[in-house]
Amino acid sequence: MASNDEKPVDISASLFLDDSQEDYDADTEKIKISKTHDVLAEMEAALDEIADDNPRIGAANETGTGSNDDLKAVLQVSLAINSSLVLEDILQIVMKKAIELLSAERGFIMLLDDNGKLQFKTAHNLRKEEMTDNDFKISNSIANEVAQTGKSIYTSDALSDERYANQQSIVELHLRSIMCVPLKIKNKVIGIIYLDNSSQAKLFLKSDLYLFELLAQQASHAIHNATLYCQLLDLKKFNEKVVNNSPVGVIVINSKYELVTINDAALAVLDKNKEGIKLFNAGKQPTIIFELIPKQELAKLNKMIDTALETRQPIEEGRYFHNTGYTEKVLSIKISPISKIPNGGDGLILVLEDITEKIIMEKYVILSEKLVARGEMAASIGHELNNYLAIIANNAELLSYNLEKGREEKADENSKQIVENISKMKRFTDGLMDFSKMETEIIKYEVRRLIEELLFSLKAQARFKNIAIDIQFDGEIPEVEMDVGQLQQVLMNLLNNAADALEQKYKKEKAAGNKEYKRKIEIKVTHDPQASNVKISISDNGCGISQQYMSKIFMLHFTTKKSGHGLGLANCKKIINNHHGEITLTSEEGVGTIFNITLPERQLQTVK
Repeated sequence: MASNDEKPVDISASLFLDDSQEDYDADTEKIKISKTHDVLAEMEAALDEIADDNPRIGAANETGTGSNDDLKAVLQVSLAINSSLVLEDILQIVMKKAIELLSAERGFIMLLDDNGKLQFKTAHNLRKEEMTDNDFKISNSIANEVAQTGKSIYTSDALSDERYANQQSIVELHLRSIMCVPLKIKNKVIGIIYLDNSSQAKLFLKSDLYLFELLAQQASHAIHNATLYCQLLDLKKFNEKVVNNSPVGVIVINSKYELVTINDAALAVLDKNKEGIKLFNAGKQPTIIFELIPKQELAKLNKMIDTALETRQPIEEGRYFHNTGYTEKVLSIKISPISKIPNGGDGLILVLEDITEKIIMEKYVILSEKLVARGEMAASIGHELNNYLAIIANNAELLSYNLEKGREEKADENSKQIVENISKMKRFTDGLMDFSKMETEIIKYEVRRLIEELLFSLKAQARFKNIAIDIQFDGEIPEVEMDVGQLQQVLMNLLNNAADALEQKYKKEKAAGNKEYKRKIEIKVTHDPQASNVKISISDNGCGISQQYMSKIFMLHFTTKKSGHGLGLANCKKIINNHHGEITLTSEEGVGTIFNITLPERQLQTVK
């Protein structure tokens, strides 16, 4: 008997799968067979090793025809077996080809399950009609023995063979010839193939067993490959479900920025539709990730992706402000390297999470805390003022009474108390307005983030809804040492003033019948590396400021507004001065205003 460890035939196949298909389509497979003569030579060499024990093959070798015929037949069977990766198809092909090649009347295939039990898979008869369970009778002892020992069983006359003559199924079916061979992968049995004949004219020869074993070797590899393929396909479907059902956006790109995977959550975050999105390996030119990103965000995201590709280190942006054109969102972005993308080399996986609601809630919490703090402060201020007012009111009443009674000394004391407490009230209120005593917390902070966080809050306000705000960052802007709260207060004041000026001009233009006027604010940030400073310019096309007021604009209590208190710009100048920076403006009445803020990158002196 031939060894079960014979070298398997090497059949190479190229499989092309469309990622959009969920089920494998066997009709679209392309099987490539290379070096056919080498395959025949390997098969012939395998059979030569058993030729001494094989009368038919040995005789055929003398004439030089039979062996090649067998090898060609096995090659055809091998080609047929390897024409599919669908397990059910392969089992049917193996069964039919085995019956045709060895002229068997009956046959079946059984595979071992996860518990090591043989499970019936398919059966055929000579007329190629699939047998039903009612027609099927089998000697379990033969199948189980082959599965347990891993050795083939052959008998040319089962009725006369003392091993099987007394078995009921052998007698009922009048079986003559039986062959049962194991299906093996690396000496591990995965199943069995069984054939039998009841006709004495169709007895199996010993040589048929060796041919059957060679076919079983080819079938084992095909069945094993199909099983692995099914497992991989199931794993692929599982992974796709996990990714697609993930609540966060997931995008995978290759080193050429081409989309490999993008889930529904990522499309929702980016406000994009599936239509028009082409993935890598889909047979068309794939979509580039930058096609999904607004123009104003390209530079920043491009830098993040390039850095991750070059360093192979993860990058995280806790607050990434994303403007879709319809709405503004705050995203959390994590970019991590990923290796061995199918047919794409190395790449990146981007995880996007929309944290807009979270940020809004945080701001509401902070606002609530501020309101509570302001309420407590107002109560405290009110309490202090009431103390002064109570003393003043009491002395005012006594002053009137003492004057009526002619008590001049006591009246003088009452008036002194009134003046003294008014003076105390003034010192108290001056203390509240003493900008030089504001607490500061200096940290390194991104100017981009400073502006984007502020705009995210302001754009939600009704007064900014109809204002086009354009932000420009000139090149790479370094971090600046600053008190974030104070500088946001400065920018908020300037933007609110710009909104007031724009509203004032809009009303004038509307009254004049000008429907073409559009309210605009432009924020431009530049960096001067030689001077080590950053410049923030805020311009508007509002009503502008009259030249007669330019020299007074930063003075305390000066205002051009009917309801203004004249504290805002004075406060702005104080804060910028405390940061050792500079704030200037240029304005033309009827044209617009530009405020320029210059801040040093580093605070070499203590901020007051």
